[in-house]
Amino acid sequence: MQIKVLFFAALHERVGERLITVDLEERTTVGDLYRDLSQRFPSLAGYGSSLMFAVNADYVTPDQALHDGDELALIPPVSGGALCE
Repeated sequence: MQIKVLFFAALHERVGERLITVDLEERTTVGDLYRDLSQRFPSLAGYGSSLMFAVNADYVTPDQALHDGDELALIPPVSGGALCE
C-alpha cells in the first residue's frame, strides 16, 4: 500500500522534503511508520513523543492503522510568535 507523508515546519527543514510517498506492508501503524522514518531520517528521532500525527486531517495516536491512500502529517511542536492585544 502507498501512503503520503507530509512534513510540517522544522521537520520539512530537517528532512529536506515537504512530501514523500512510501510503500508499506498491510497493518502498519502510524508508530511503525514513524520508527521507519526515524531510521531513514535520523534528525526525526529527537522529536519522540512531542510530535503530533494526523491521518487524512484527523489527529490520531501512534497505534492508528494506516490504509492504502492515506495521508499522514507529522506535526512538530511550535512556539514563538507574539500575542496581539
